[in-house]
Amino acid sequence: MKTYRNLYPQICSFQNLLSAFWKARRHKSARPDVAAFEFDLERNLFQLEEELLSETYCPSSYHNFYIYEPKKRLVSAAPFHDRVVHHALVNVIEPIWEPRFIHDSYACRKGKGFHRAVDRAHYLLRRHHYALKGDIVKFFPSVDLQILMDILGRRIADPATMRLIGLILHSGAGVLDDEYVMTWFPDDDLFGPIRPRGLPIGNLTSQFWANVYLNELDQFIKRELKCGPYLRFADDLLLFDDDKAQLWAWQGAITQFLARLRLSLHEKKTVVLPVTDGVDWLGFRLYPTHRRLRRENVRRAARRLKGQQTAYAQGELSAGQLSHSVRSWIGHARFADTEALRRRLLAQFTFVSHT
Repeated sequence: MKTYRNLYPQICSFQNLLSAFWKARRHKSARPDVAAFEFDLERNLFQLEEELLSETYCPSSYHNFYIYEPKKRLVSAAPFHDRVVHHALVNVIEPIWEPRFIHDSYACRKGKGFHRAVDRAHYLLRRHHYALKGDIVKFFPSVDLQILMDILGRRIADPATMRLIGLILHSGAGVLDDEYVMTWFPDDDLFGPIRPRGLPIGNLTSQFWANVYLNELDQFIKRELKCGPYLRFADDLLLFDDDKAQLWAWQGAITQFLARLRLSLHEKKTVVLPVTDGVDWLGFRLYPTHRRLRRENVRRAARRLKGQQTAYAQGELSAGQLSHSVRSWIGHARFADTEALRRRLLAQFTFVSHT
């Protein structure tokens, strides 16, 4: 197995930090903390470079808040200078893993993404009779940090880079403790409940490390189970076959393998079903002949439009913001057979500004 050394000087270099700044700044240039960092950009980058090279860099505390769409989740936002470091790290180590990821892993990867995952799932669904849909219980709160460090350490033989990774990982340990439900696994000892765990939702590093962690599962499914028609988006899994019993057998093997990663499949959300019944996948319901938006997604869109109608009338939402939001939803909904639905839903709302 090839290992990589002398990565740390690349991470710390001014040029890499500058590249990381521009990536971290993208779509956030109007935020006060970003503007403040950019106002004295050269000095701030030289300070980060010095802290990293002297190994005195220490991550700051996260700002935590809840979002409620599409479901309640605790999001952790790192200060901007820490996000620059996250991008600098990922700039250097992501190319090590990207060629090793399977083709059909779609979350947070260049050239992949949400809609391509839907298209690929629909393509595979049309060619098989049954689907196994799996969902990992509380994935981000459950990631075991020591296991993740061991996985990363197989490739990275650079102590300074591993120390930086450890700093970032452990700065988020415990952030999601209230979201985690203690689960006991084979060979657990009394220290199981206090193992450091959890990747803060919202970090670039967390998204990348999620793919590294679950690449272990991807490789198991592809290499040992020999399942060709398989794809994953974050912690959602989808396998296809013409033999229903084979899919149930794979489900059992996957459950056993996930225990090695201290993860579990959600019993109620993991199902084997005929594709003709329709397969829920990333907010769509896929059938061999067509696609629909899930009902909950339609209800959510209606609630959002109602709120925007009120906000626009009160002058709290500009015409540009309203147009961008509505066009964005239409673009998403067009990925399903929704022309009649879109016309019916949008006809229910009239937007009039009273300001």
